[in-house]
Amino acid sequence: MLEIRFFKDFKRYFNYVVFAAKAELKSEVADSFLSWLWWFLDPLLYMLVYSFIAVVVFKSSVQYFPVFVFLGLNTWTFFSKTMKSSVKLVAAKKTIVTKVYVPKYMFVFEKIGVYGFKMIISNLLVVITMIGYKVPVTWRVVWVIPISLVLVVVTFGMSTIIMHFGVFVEDLLNVITVVLQLGFYLSGIFYSIESIGNNIKGRVPDPYGEMLVKLNPFALLITDLRRVLLYGENPHWVMMCAWFAAGLLMSFVGVKIIYKFENSYVKVI
Repeated sequence: MLEIRFFKDFKRYFNYVVFAAKAELKSEVADSFLSWLWWFLDPLLYMLVYSFIAVVVFKSSVQYFPVFVFLGLNTWTFFSKTMKSSVKLVAAKKTIVTKVYVPKYMFVFEKIGVYGFKMIISNLLVVITMIGYKVPVTWRVVWVIPISLVLVVVTFGMSTIIMHFGVFVEDLLNVITVVLQLGFYLSGIFYSIESIGNNIKGRVPDPYGEMLVKLNPFALLITDLRRVLLYGENPHWVMMCAWFAAGLLMSFVGVKIIYKFENSYVKVI
């Protein structure tokens, strides 16, 4: 069965994923003067830029706005960079693909490990910023764990499918870049899609804001992270479960396609 083969392969090649992710992280900062500090500085600088534009230029009154932006930016960065890197991932791993067998979806896990580590580092800044703004913390912060799980599952599912088609469709990267740019603006990174908290008015009028949250998994995940961390509210449980199921389905389809066609990748790349 596909599920049994998947878990056996995942267990067998897990050490490769860990080693490859560590190697990529080390290589990124090997020639940098500030080294690993860029993992903190990069999201921090983006947060400051978006905060300045929204608060100073557009006079945003969103409560805890720097934290608000940070949560959206970290979540979207994890997904978008994993997706974008997956398009040409098989070609980028040509040396490995042509010499040894590794289930190709393990390359996606490697990228999830790299960008997941960076997201964790960035989220430490979220915690620091929350402390600085004296954000009241409730027991609902525990819902960050299932929300993060949905994020990983949906990202993995989409990335495996994109990785497969990226082998055969030369211009797919250009299409994905445009789609991700659109998704950035539709996911509420620096504005509120719906009315959350007591003092926040959604920027997208009903019923479109509600539809956008339900149909866009990353708008949903970003909104729910803000709900549980900043405003002490419960997430959208029904839609969270629906997107978790959709993520599992996409993962199943992606892994199945890769198992079926991965032997032909060598001929194409």
